[in-house]
Amino acid sequence: MRSRDMEKIKTYLHQHRGRFVRELCEYLRFPSVSADARYRRGLGACAKWLTAHCRKIGLNAELCRTKGNPVVLARTPRAGNKKPHYLVYGHYDVQPPEPLGLWKTPPFQPRIIGHSLFARGASDNKGQHFAHLKAVEAYFKTDVELPCDLTFIIEGEEEVGSPSLAGFLRRHRTRLRCDAVVISDTTLYGLKYPTLSYGLRGICGLEITLHGPSRDLHSGTFGGSVENPAMAMCQLLAGLRDEKGRITIPEFYNDVLALSPFERAAFALHPFDADSYKKSLGVPQLFGEAGFTTVEQCSARPTLEINGLTSGHQGEGGKTIIPSWARAKLTMRLVPHQTPEKILALTAVHLKKLCPPTVRMKITTAAGSDPYFVSPESGKIQTVLGVLRSAFDSEPLLAREGGSIPIVDEFKQILKADSLLLGLALPDDNAHSPNEKFNLEVFAKGMLMSAYLWQQLPRGQRAAER
Repeated sequence: MRSRDMEKIKTYLHQHRGRFVRELCEYLRFPSVSADARYRRGLGACAKWLTAHCRKIGLNAELCRTKGNPVVLARTPRAGNKKPHYLVYGHYDVQPPEPLGLWKTPPFQPRIIGHSLFARGASDNKGQHFAHLKAVEAYFKTDVELPCDLTFIIEGEEEVGSPSLAGFLRRHRTRLRCDAVVISDTTLYGLKYPTLSYGLRGICGLEITLHGPSRDLHSGTFGGSVENPAMAMCQLLAGLRDEKGRITIPEFYNDVLALSPFERAAFALHPFDADSYKKSLGVPQLFGEAGFTTVEQCSARPTLEINGLTSGHQGEGGKTIIPSWARAKLTMRLVPHQTPEKILALTAVHLKKLCPPTVRMKITTAAGSDPYFVSPESGKIQTVLGVLRSAFDSEPLLAREGGSIPIVDEFKQILKADSLLLGLALPDDNAHSPNEKFNLEVFAKGMLMSAYLWQQLPRGQRAAER
């Protein structure tokens, strides 16, 4: 690519930045909440608007029906010559806005305050994939040739686990075959710290119910003669972790991929301040697995968390009973090469050993997803680090994402394609929380990043093939 071509693209992005923000605001006004049936009309209208907008840009766009919410599929026109092909994934559905009382501005009435655009879905995920769409528009409108073919897959069910997308990928496997998948739905540590995530933790979950007496019992009459399921549950859960933060399930760590010296050196470069972190979370002291830094603990080590714990009287005032049952919900975040199936089996065996004979235990498991990992020293990763340097004019960070994006594993299994995770959401953008926002300076940098990406990624791929 000639340097003057990139200058044309950069100029276009700069000159039309105000319009891009207005268009993003229009996109954000749709209440496209997938978890609540009351918003079904908003989801459908949002998908139609997005399809029309992709066509307006110059993409060949179609609204693809599924058993659930539709998928927007938008492709660059094929010129006939064989080019590298990349997918760009995003989602137009958003989290529920509740609790509404904590929003400073209405969640579906976008407002610009300072350098940030506040609205539900601003950073998760409408703003992030919109940056990629605007970069492609810049190519089309300046008549600069794209050196690759692109297909955008923007779904409407990510926030409820993407139940329809895997089937969609299988049905369209042939035309979606690609060299890599680009996803901007992860964390950016700051404008001075562009971030490439090369791994995601997997997840699995289960629910434990302990049944004691056939009914709630008077604690004065029966206390001391029968097991209290709530007490038994607390003791059982306490046996799942030791005082050093290690999970005590036998063989739990057997398959864990150890952090390499290269990775630990990369994590040490993260701009982490323990005191600020502790203050922002409102905790008196940090806690984590001994022998690892906080950055490593919350992104590259496995965890076991109690997500919910219920038993007995929950209403106002006291009620002197021995509850008839107790229930706990657990999730485990997994790292390479752990699998949900094996971890759930090991956990069930251990729980049965810990369970006293005075109660009956029932375990219900939930579907999980595998961890995702691509070597941080691979050619694709090194190419994308160069893209981030060009767009942000800063040295990028390598990171692993502590959360899970189940569809990334589906891309790997079904399309045999690695995913490149280029997050544009700042840590304080309040994804899933009231007052969600998207930094407009990051939006501008994200568009520039995408423009550079479509030049340098095919070039790096050709070099690797030689």
